[in-house]
Amino acid sequence: MSKIIFNEIQMKLLEQNPNVQHVSDRSIAYKPEFKVEAIKENSNGKGPAQIFIEHGFDLEMIGSDKPSECLKRWRKTFEQFGEDGFFTERRGKASTGRPSSKPLSVEDNLKKAEARIKFLEAELGILKKVRRTRKAGEEEEKVTVSEKYMLIEQTIRKFGLIHMVKFLCKKAEVSRSGYYAWVKAESMRSDREENDWNDYELIKEIFDKKKGFAGALTIKMILENDYFVEMNHKKIRRIMRKFNLVAKVRQINPYKKMAKATQEHKTLSNLLNREFDQGEPGKVLLTDITYVYYGAAQPAYLSCVKDSSTREIVAYHLSRTLKMDLVYCTLDKLSVALGDLVHPEAMIHSDQGFHYTHPEFQKRVKKLKLTQSMSRKGNCWDNAPMESFFGHLKDEVDYSSCQSFEELQGLIGTYIEEYNTNRYQWSLNKMTPAQYRSHLLAA
Repeated sequence: MSKIIFNEIQMKLLEQNPNVQHVSDRSIAYKPEFKVEAIKENSNGKGPAQIFIEHGFDLEMIGSDKPSECLKRWRKTFEQFGEDGFFTERRGKASTGRPSSKPLSVEDNLKKAEARIKFLEAELGILKKVRRTRKAGEEEEKVTVSEKYMLIEQTIRKFGLIHMVKFLCKKAEVSRSGYYAWVKAESMRSDREENDWNDYELIKEIFDKKKGFAGALTIKMILENDYFVEMNHKKIRRIMRKFNLVAKVRQINPYKKMAKATQEHKTLSNLLNREFDQGEPGKVLLTDITYVYYGAAQPAYLSCVKDSSTREIVAYHLSRTLKMDLVYCTLDKLSVALGDLVHPEAMIHSDQGFHYTHPEFQKRVKKLKLTQSMSRKGNCWDNAPMESFFGHLKDEVDYSSCQSFEELQGLIGTYIEEYNTNRYQWSLNKMTPAQYRSHLLAA
């Protein structure tokens, strides 16, 4: 059984699809005609996901694995029974899926009632099992009263148990008056579900633009700044959970071993000591190098300088090689960017890599009137903001699709411009780096 639980509005949306016969909170009953058509299209080379999308199904709602699971099961039925197997599997139910109006005998009614009771017990048991917490030693989470009311209502509607409300409420350990109050509030719940759906569509639009790398706080900032919509971040998280929007999480890369410095090279003290945000633009500059692959797994190397207070990328240079020109060009571009506005206490901080311990590099840093600081050996947290930027860049830029170095240059340049001017950051008072620099200068 599927682990996805459909809410009321999702069930209604799915039932609007002409290929759907009936929807419960956990399953979808598809029409036989759709099953036959899906098998034919699959035999002609179409993939399961493509078939479902073309017939109006949202894979994020029903689950990305659902198409392949259904086609596998339907093909097996088709091989055994042919097309007739799909039209007879409803076992005599009316075409609408509603219970027959034909009067039943006392014995048949008793059997049907027993089946209904077993169905309810199974539904409650399965729900408890699915909602059990994953951590060992914790008690399982109880089903909420609202969920019990919903199950009772679905059971009554599905089996026509109009006169068994009292019994079912007793079985589910809820009050009958509470159930009737819940039924009476259907319109209020529908309004709330509709509002949630409208908010979900807005959140989903932003989520898709960010290719799944947007959490609740990022979405909140974009809503406020670009859409002029105020929405509590707790509500955004609730809606994302409700509609199965899970932000992608960047995995920590393994630590890269740094080459030992020769006697000619000189390491320097960690003057910064992780005091990254000193509230003054241009006072603390961070620099580092990362690699990206493009085309046929060809490496390119990106050197950046980041303003630690404003989070701006002040200067960067992309190269095909790791030669010293990579950092020399970066310093030249930094000199142009700073101009005559070099902070009197300006500091540039890096790791103890070969490029930064090189005598010529240190000589050029002094010429720019910058004090040089270095992270402690083997401690990437001493330059964490720079590592964070590279991580976001690799998450959000599809650099592997570039076929030429020039195309890669354009793509990275566009991303850095977007990062500086349009990327809202929670810790910058929900401003972009460029906006925050203006804010600090004004202050």
